[in-house]
Amino acid sequence: MAITLVHSSCRNLHFRHPPLQYEPPTPSHTSLTFSKPLPRHPKLSVPKKSVNCTNSQFQCSHNDEFSGVELDFELSKSLAVKTKAMEISSELKGTSVFLVGMDSTMKADIGKVLADALRYYYFDSNGLVEQLAGGDSTAKSLIEGDEKGFHESETEVLKQLSSMGRLVVCTGAGAVHSSTNLAFLRHGLSIWIDVPLFMLGSEVLDPTLSVSSSSEVLDELTELYERMKDGYATADAKVSLQKVATELGYDNMESVSVEDMAFEALKEIEKLTRVKKMMEAAARPF
Repeated sequence: MAITLVHSSCRNLHFRHPPLQYEPPTPSHTSLTFSKPLPRHPKLSVPKKSVNCTNSQFQCSHNDEFSGVELDFELSKSLAVKTKAMEISSELKGTSVFLVGMDSTMKADIGKVLADALRYYYFDSNGLVEQLAGGDSTAKSLIEGDEKGFHESETEVLKQLSSMGRLVVCTGAGAVHSSTNLAFLRHGLSIWIDVPLFMLGSEVLDPTLSVSSSSEVLDELTELYERMKDGYATADAKVSLQKVATELGYDNMESVSVEDMAFEALKEIEKLTRVKKMMEAAARPF
């Protein structure tokens, strides 16, 4: 797939038409790479133990056994995601999936897992805006100096992505700030990936920051969440990390893996496609 991003002015972020060139996906899956890959979210692991048998004539170590259990556990999760994706792909009919919510490595990784399982293309809308602005540092400067210009660029990116199919799009935290953006998200299915703020804070906080500085960062995250949560709530479905942890019986929410969340997202997508199918059937004349 060839994607060309062109803009005439980084300062004002004016787009030439069309800033994105899209080729329809082929049956073989293609993974997109970005200049700054996002870090992986830690997966659930089973602690390894070494146990010696009491029989003096036969001693054994359980290290290999537990390694196999851990590997099988992760493989079974990955297989469950791919199997569920295959079950719903025909009903999904190439409809794009937009992930909304606060920025996190969890949300981004869920998007990549879903794209791989559904044989879709993956896009990070923030990454595209940054490329148009000339890089991450330029984009940050733009947000601070011209927030309106940044949002206009974000809207243009969503407009063009919404016209395509077979995409999983990880949108920025502020993508739901306007009714225009929400309308573009309606071109596909939108899923709110809800991750607790304390987990988001652990990703962005610098250990060298003072207590007061850390508090300011957390206050900014909370303020952004409060401004955007009504927009997130308009999504077609919600996948809550806290709820998934409870349903799976995890004592620690950090034990929830990307595959756990991706599987839950696929279950929600399956429900949405069934409802859509029933509505279409009800609308057909007798």
